[in-house]
Amino acid sequence: MLDAAYVRDHLEEVETRLRTRGIDPSAELAEWARLEAERRRLIPEVELLKAARNAAGAEVAKARREGRDPGAIVAENKARGGRIKEIEATLATVEPGRDQILIGLPNLPHASVPVGQASADNAEIKRWGTPPSFDFAPKPHWDLGPELGILDFERAARMSGARFSVLTGAGARLARALINFMLDLHTREHGYTEVEPPFLVNAAALTGTGNLPKFEGDLFKIGGDWDLYLIPTAEVPLTNLHREEILDGRTLPLSYTAYTPCFRSEAGSYGADVRGLIRQHQFDKVELVKFTTPERSHDELETLTCDAETVLEKLGLPYRRVLLCTGDMGFASAKTFDIEVWLPSQGTYREISSCSNTEAFQARRAQIKFRPDGAGKAQFVHTLNGSGLAVGRTFIAILENCQQEDGSVVIPEALRPYTGFDVIRKGTGG
Repeated sequence: MLDAAYVRDHLEEVETRLRTRGIDPSAELAEWARLEAERRRLIPEVELLKAARNAAGAEVAKARREGRDPGAIVAENKARGGRIKEIEATLATVEPGRDQILIGLPNLPHASVPVGQASADNAEIKRWGTPPSFDFAPKPHWDLGPELGILDFERAARMSGARFSVLTGAGARLARALINFMLDLHTREHGYTEVEPPFLVNAAALTGTGNLPKFEGDLFKIGGDWDLYLIPTAEVPLTNLHREEILDGRTLPLSYTAYTPCFRSEAGSYGADVRGLIRQHQFDKVELVKFTTPERSHDELETLTCDAETVLEKLGLPYRRVLLCTGDMGFASAKTFDIEVWLPSQGTYREISSCSNTEAFQARRAQIKFRPDGAGKAQFVHTLNGSGLAVGRTFIAILENCQQEDGSVVIPEALRPYTGFDVIRKGTGG
């Protein structure tokens, strides 16, 4: 959520910066400004009335001690109390309305983010590795996996519908190996603390990260009397680990990693992405989340992004890093780097991780603060998140980049201690 004081004092700037995200916030900001002006007019009035009411109580007591009739004072105070109730009733409408407008507005882009409308306006930052060249026509993963007997879409569809999958044998083991490899890398070499969070969260947790109320259509809510949703990413429970807490600034940054399944309705049409494993309703992911100070947050974004990139480098998978433009960033993000892995079947790079600095946007919604030296005035932390990595898309990249002419897939060397095998051949699906 945006800082109300900043919005009030920089209304035109806020509108200009939000417009670079491809939205027109003028109506919302005009209504917010009206409500804010009403709030700022009423609060001093009600405070003065309450002070006068309290003082009148002493005047009544004094009048009675002196034998005077306090009736006029009592009558005046009664009228004053009625006005206080009127103002409080108005504020009970004004303040939630003001907050509801703010909670529906996206984050302000950081000054270093390029202005643009869509992915074509993103800025490539670097490339690593060389895409493989083949002496044969490389197959897409949705053909390779079923032919190897490790990936089954038809059986998944019979039990769950479209955009689900079943991994068997070497396929299931490869996915598990990727999870363990990523977690070991991030905890042993990058200094993250591993967490096993709940996979179901309440509406307050999703509001804290910016998934609610705007993106409820992208979520799966469970039935019955439960106010719980399946998590769309481990970012949600990891960020809410410190909900409504004041952290000791001397302990920052705090770095967490978690493996979880993720569940997204993916409402809308995604063209070719609905085929294969690119965009599933259920998928596995290893997530990275950091809590840090405002002064360090963009340095920590670079560190977090490099941590995610290291996974691909150790697996020998070519990738590029892209800085997203203002119109292509997520709702809560102030700055995002996308990491895109090379997919031979598509002849292009595809997103495998988004690494974002939300600055104080999520912390303000979830009320996560810190005291710089363990004491003094509390201020909002900055939160960061990124995939480290999406397991299914890493699975795809290995199948497609490491495929052989005979249809087999060679396992990257760094992953072999986790899989227990070097090659996946036909008949290994179990």
